[in-house]
Amino acid sequence: MFLYLVQHAESLSKEMDQTQPLSEKGKNDINRLADSLFKLKIPLDQIIHSTKLRARQTAEVLGAKLNPPQGYSEQEGLSPLDEPMIWLKGILAMNKNLMLVGHLPHLEKLISLVLGFAPEKKTVSFQRGCCVCLKKEESGSWSIQWMIVPEII
Repeated sequence: MFLYLVQHAESLSKEMDQTQPLSEKGKNDINRLADSLFKLKIPLDQIIHSTKLRARQTAEVLGAKLNPPQGYSEQEGLSPLDEPMIWLKGILAMNKNLMLVGHLPHLEKLISLVLGFAPEKKTVSFQRGCCVCLKKEESGSWSIQWMIVPEII
């Protein structure tokens, strides 16, 4: 099984727009990421995103291109300062290929926990509009398989 963690694409600053929608660069970056993931034919059942507009817009682009069978939906617990332990038990027991679209520092803490480290230990340097793929091994342990950042696509 695979877990894909996506940091939302670049958004406008709060000073420019309180709702912080995706910037033009963010829209371009996430479209390129979606195209790359489509070409890779990643196995994906569902996309879940945070309640923030920039994460929803990121998930909408990914969902339209990747068309996961269970679609995409919004859920609590994925905002920047939310407790990552909320998602940990579900991820560890997961039996489907899931993509989470969220924010920092939440994603950094969550990936550390999934890999068996303390949440404060930084294991991946996320970038806006990037995707990190983790695989659940038969033993139940998790490993990082690959990472795609906007600059390389």
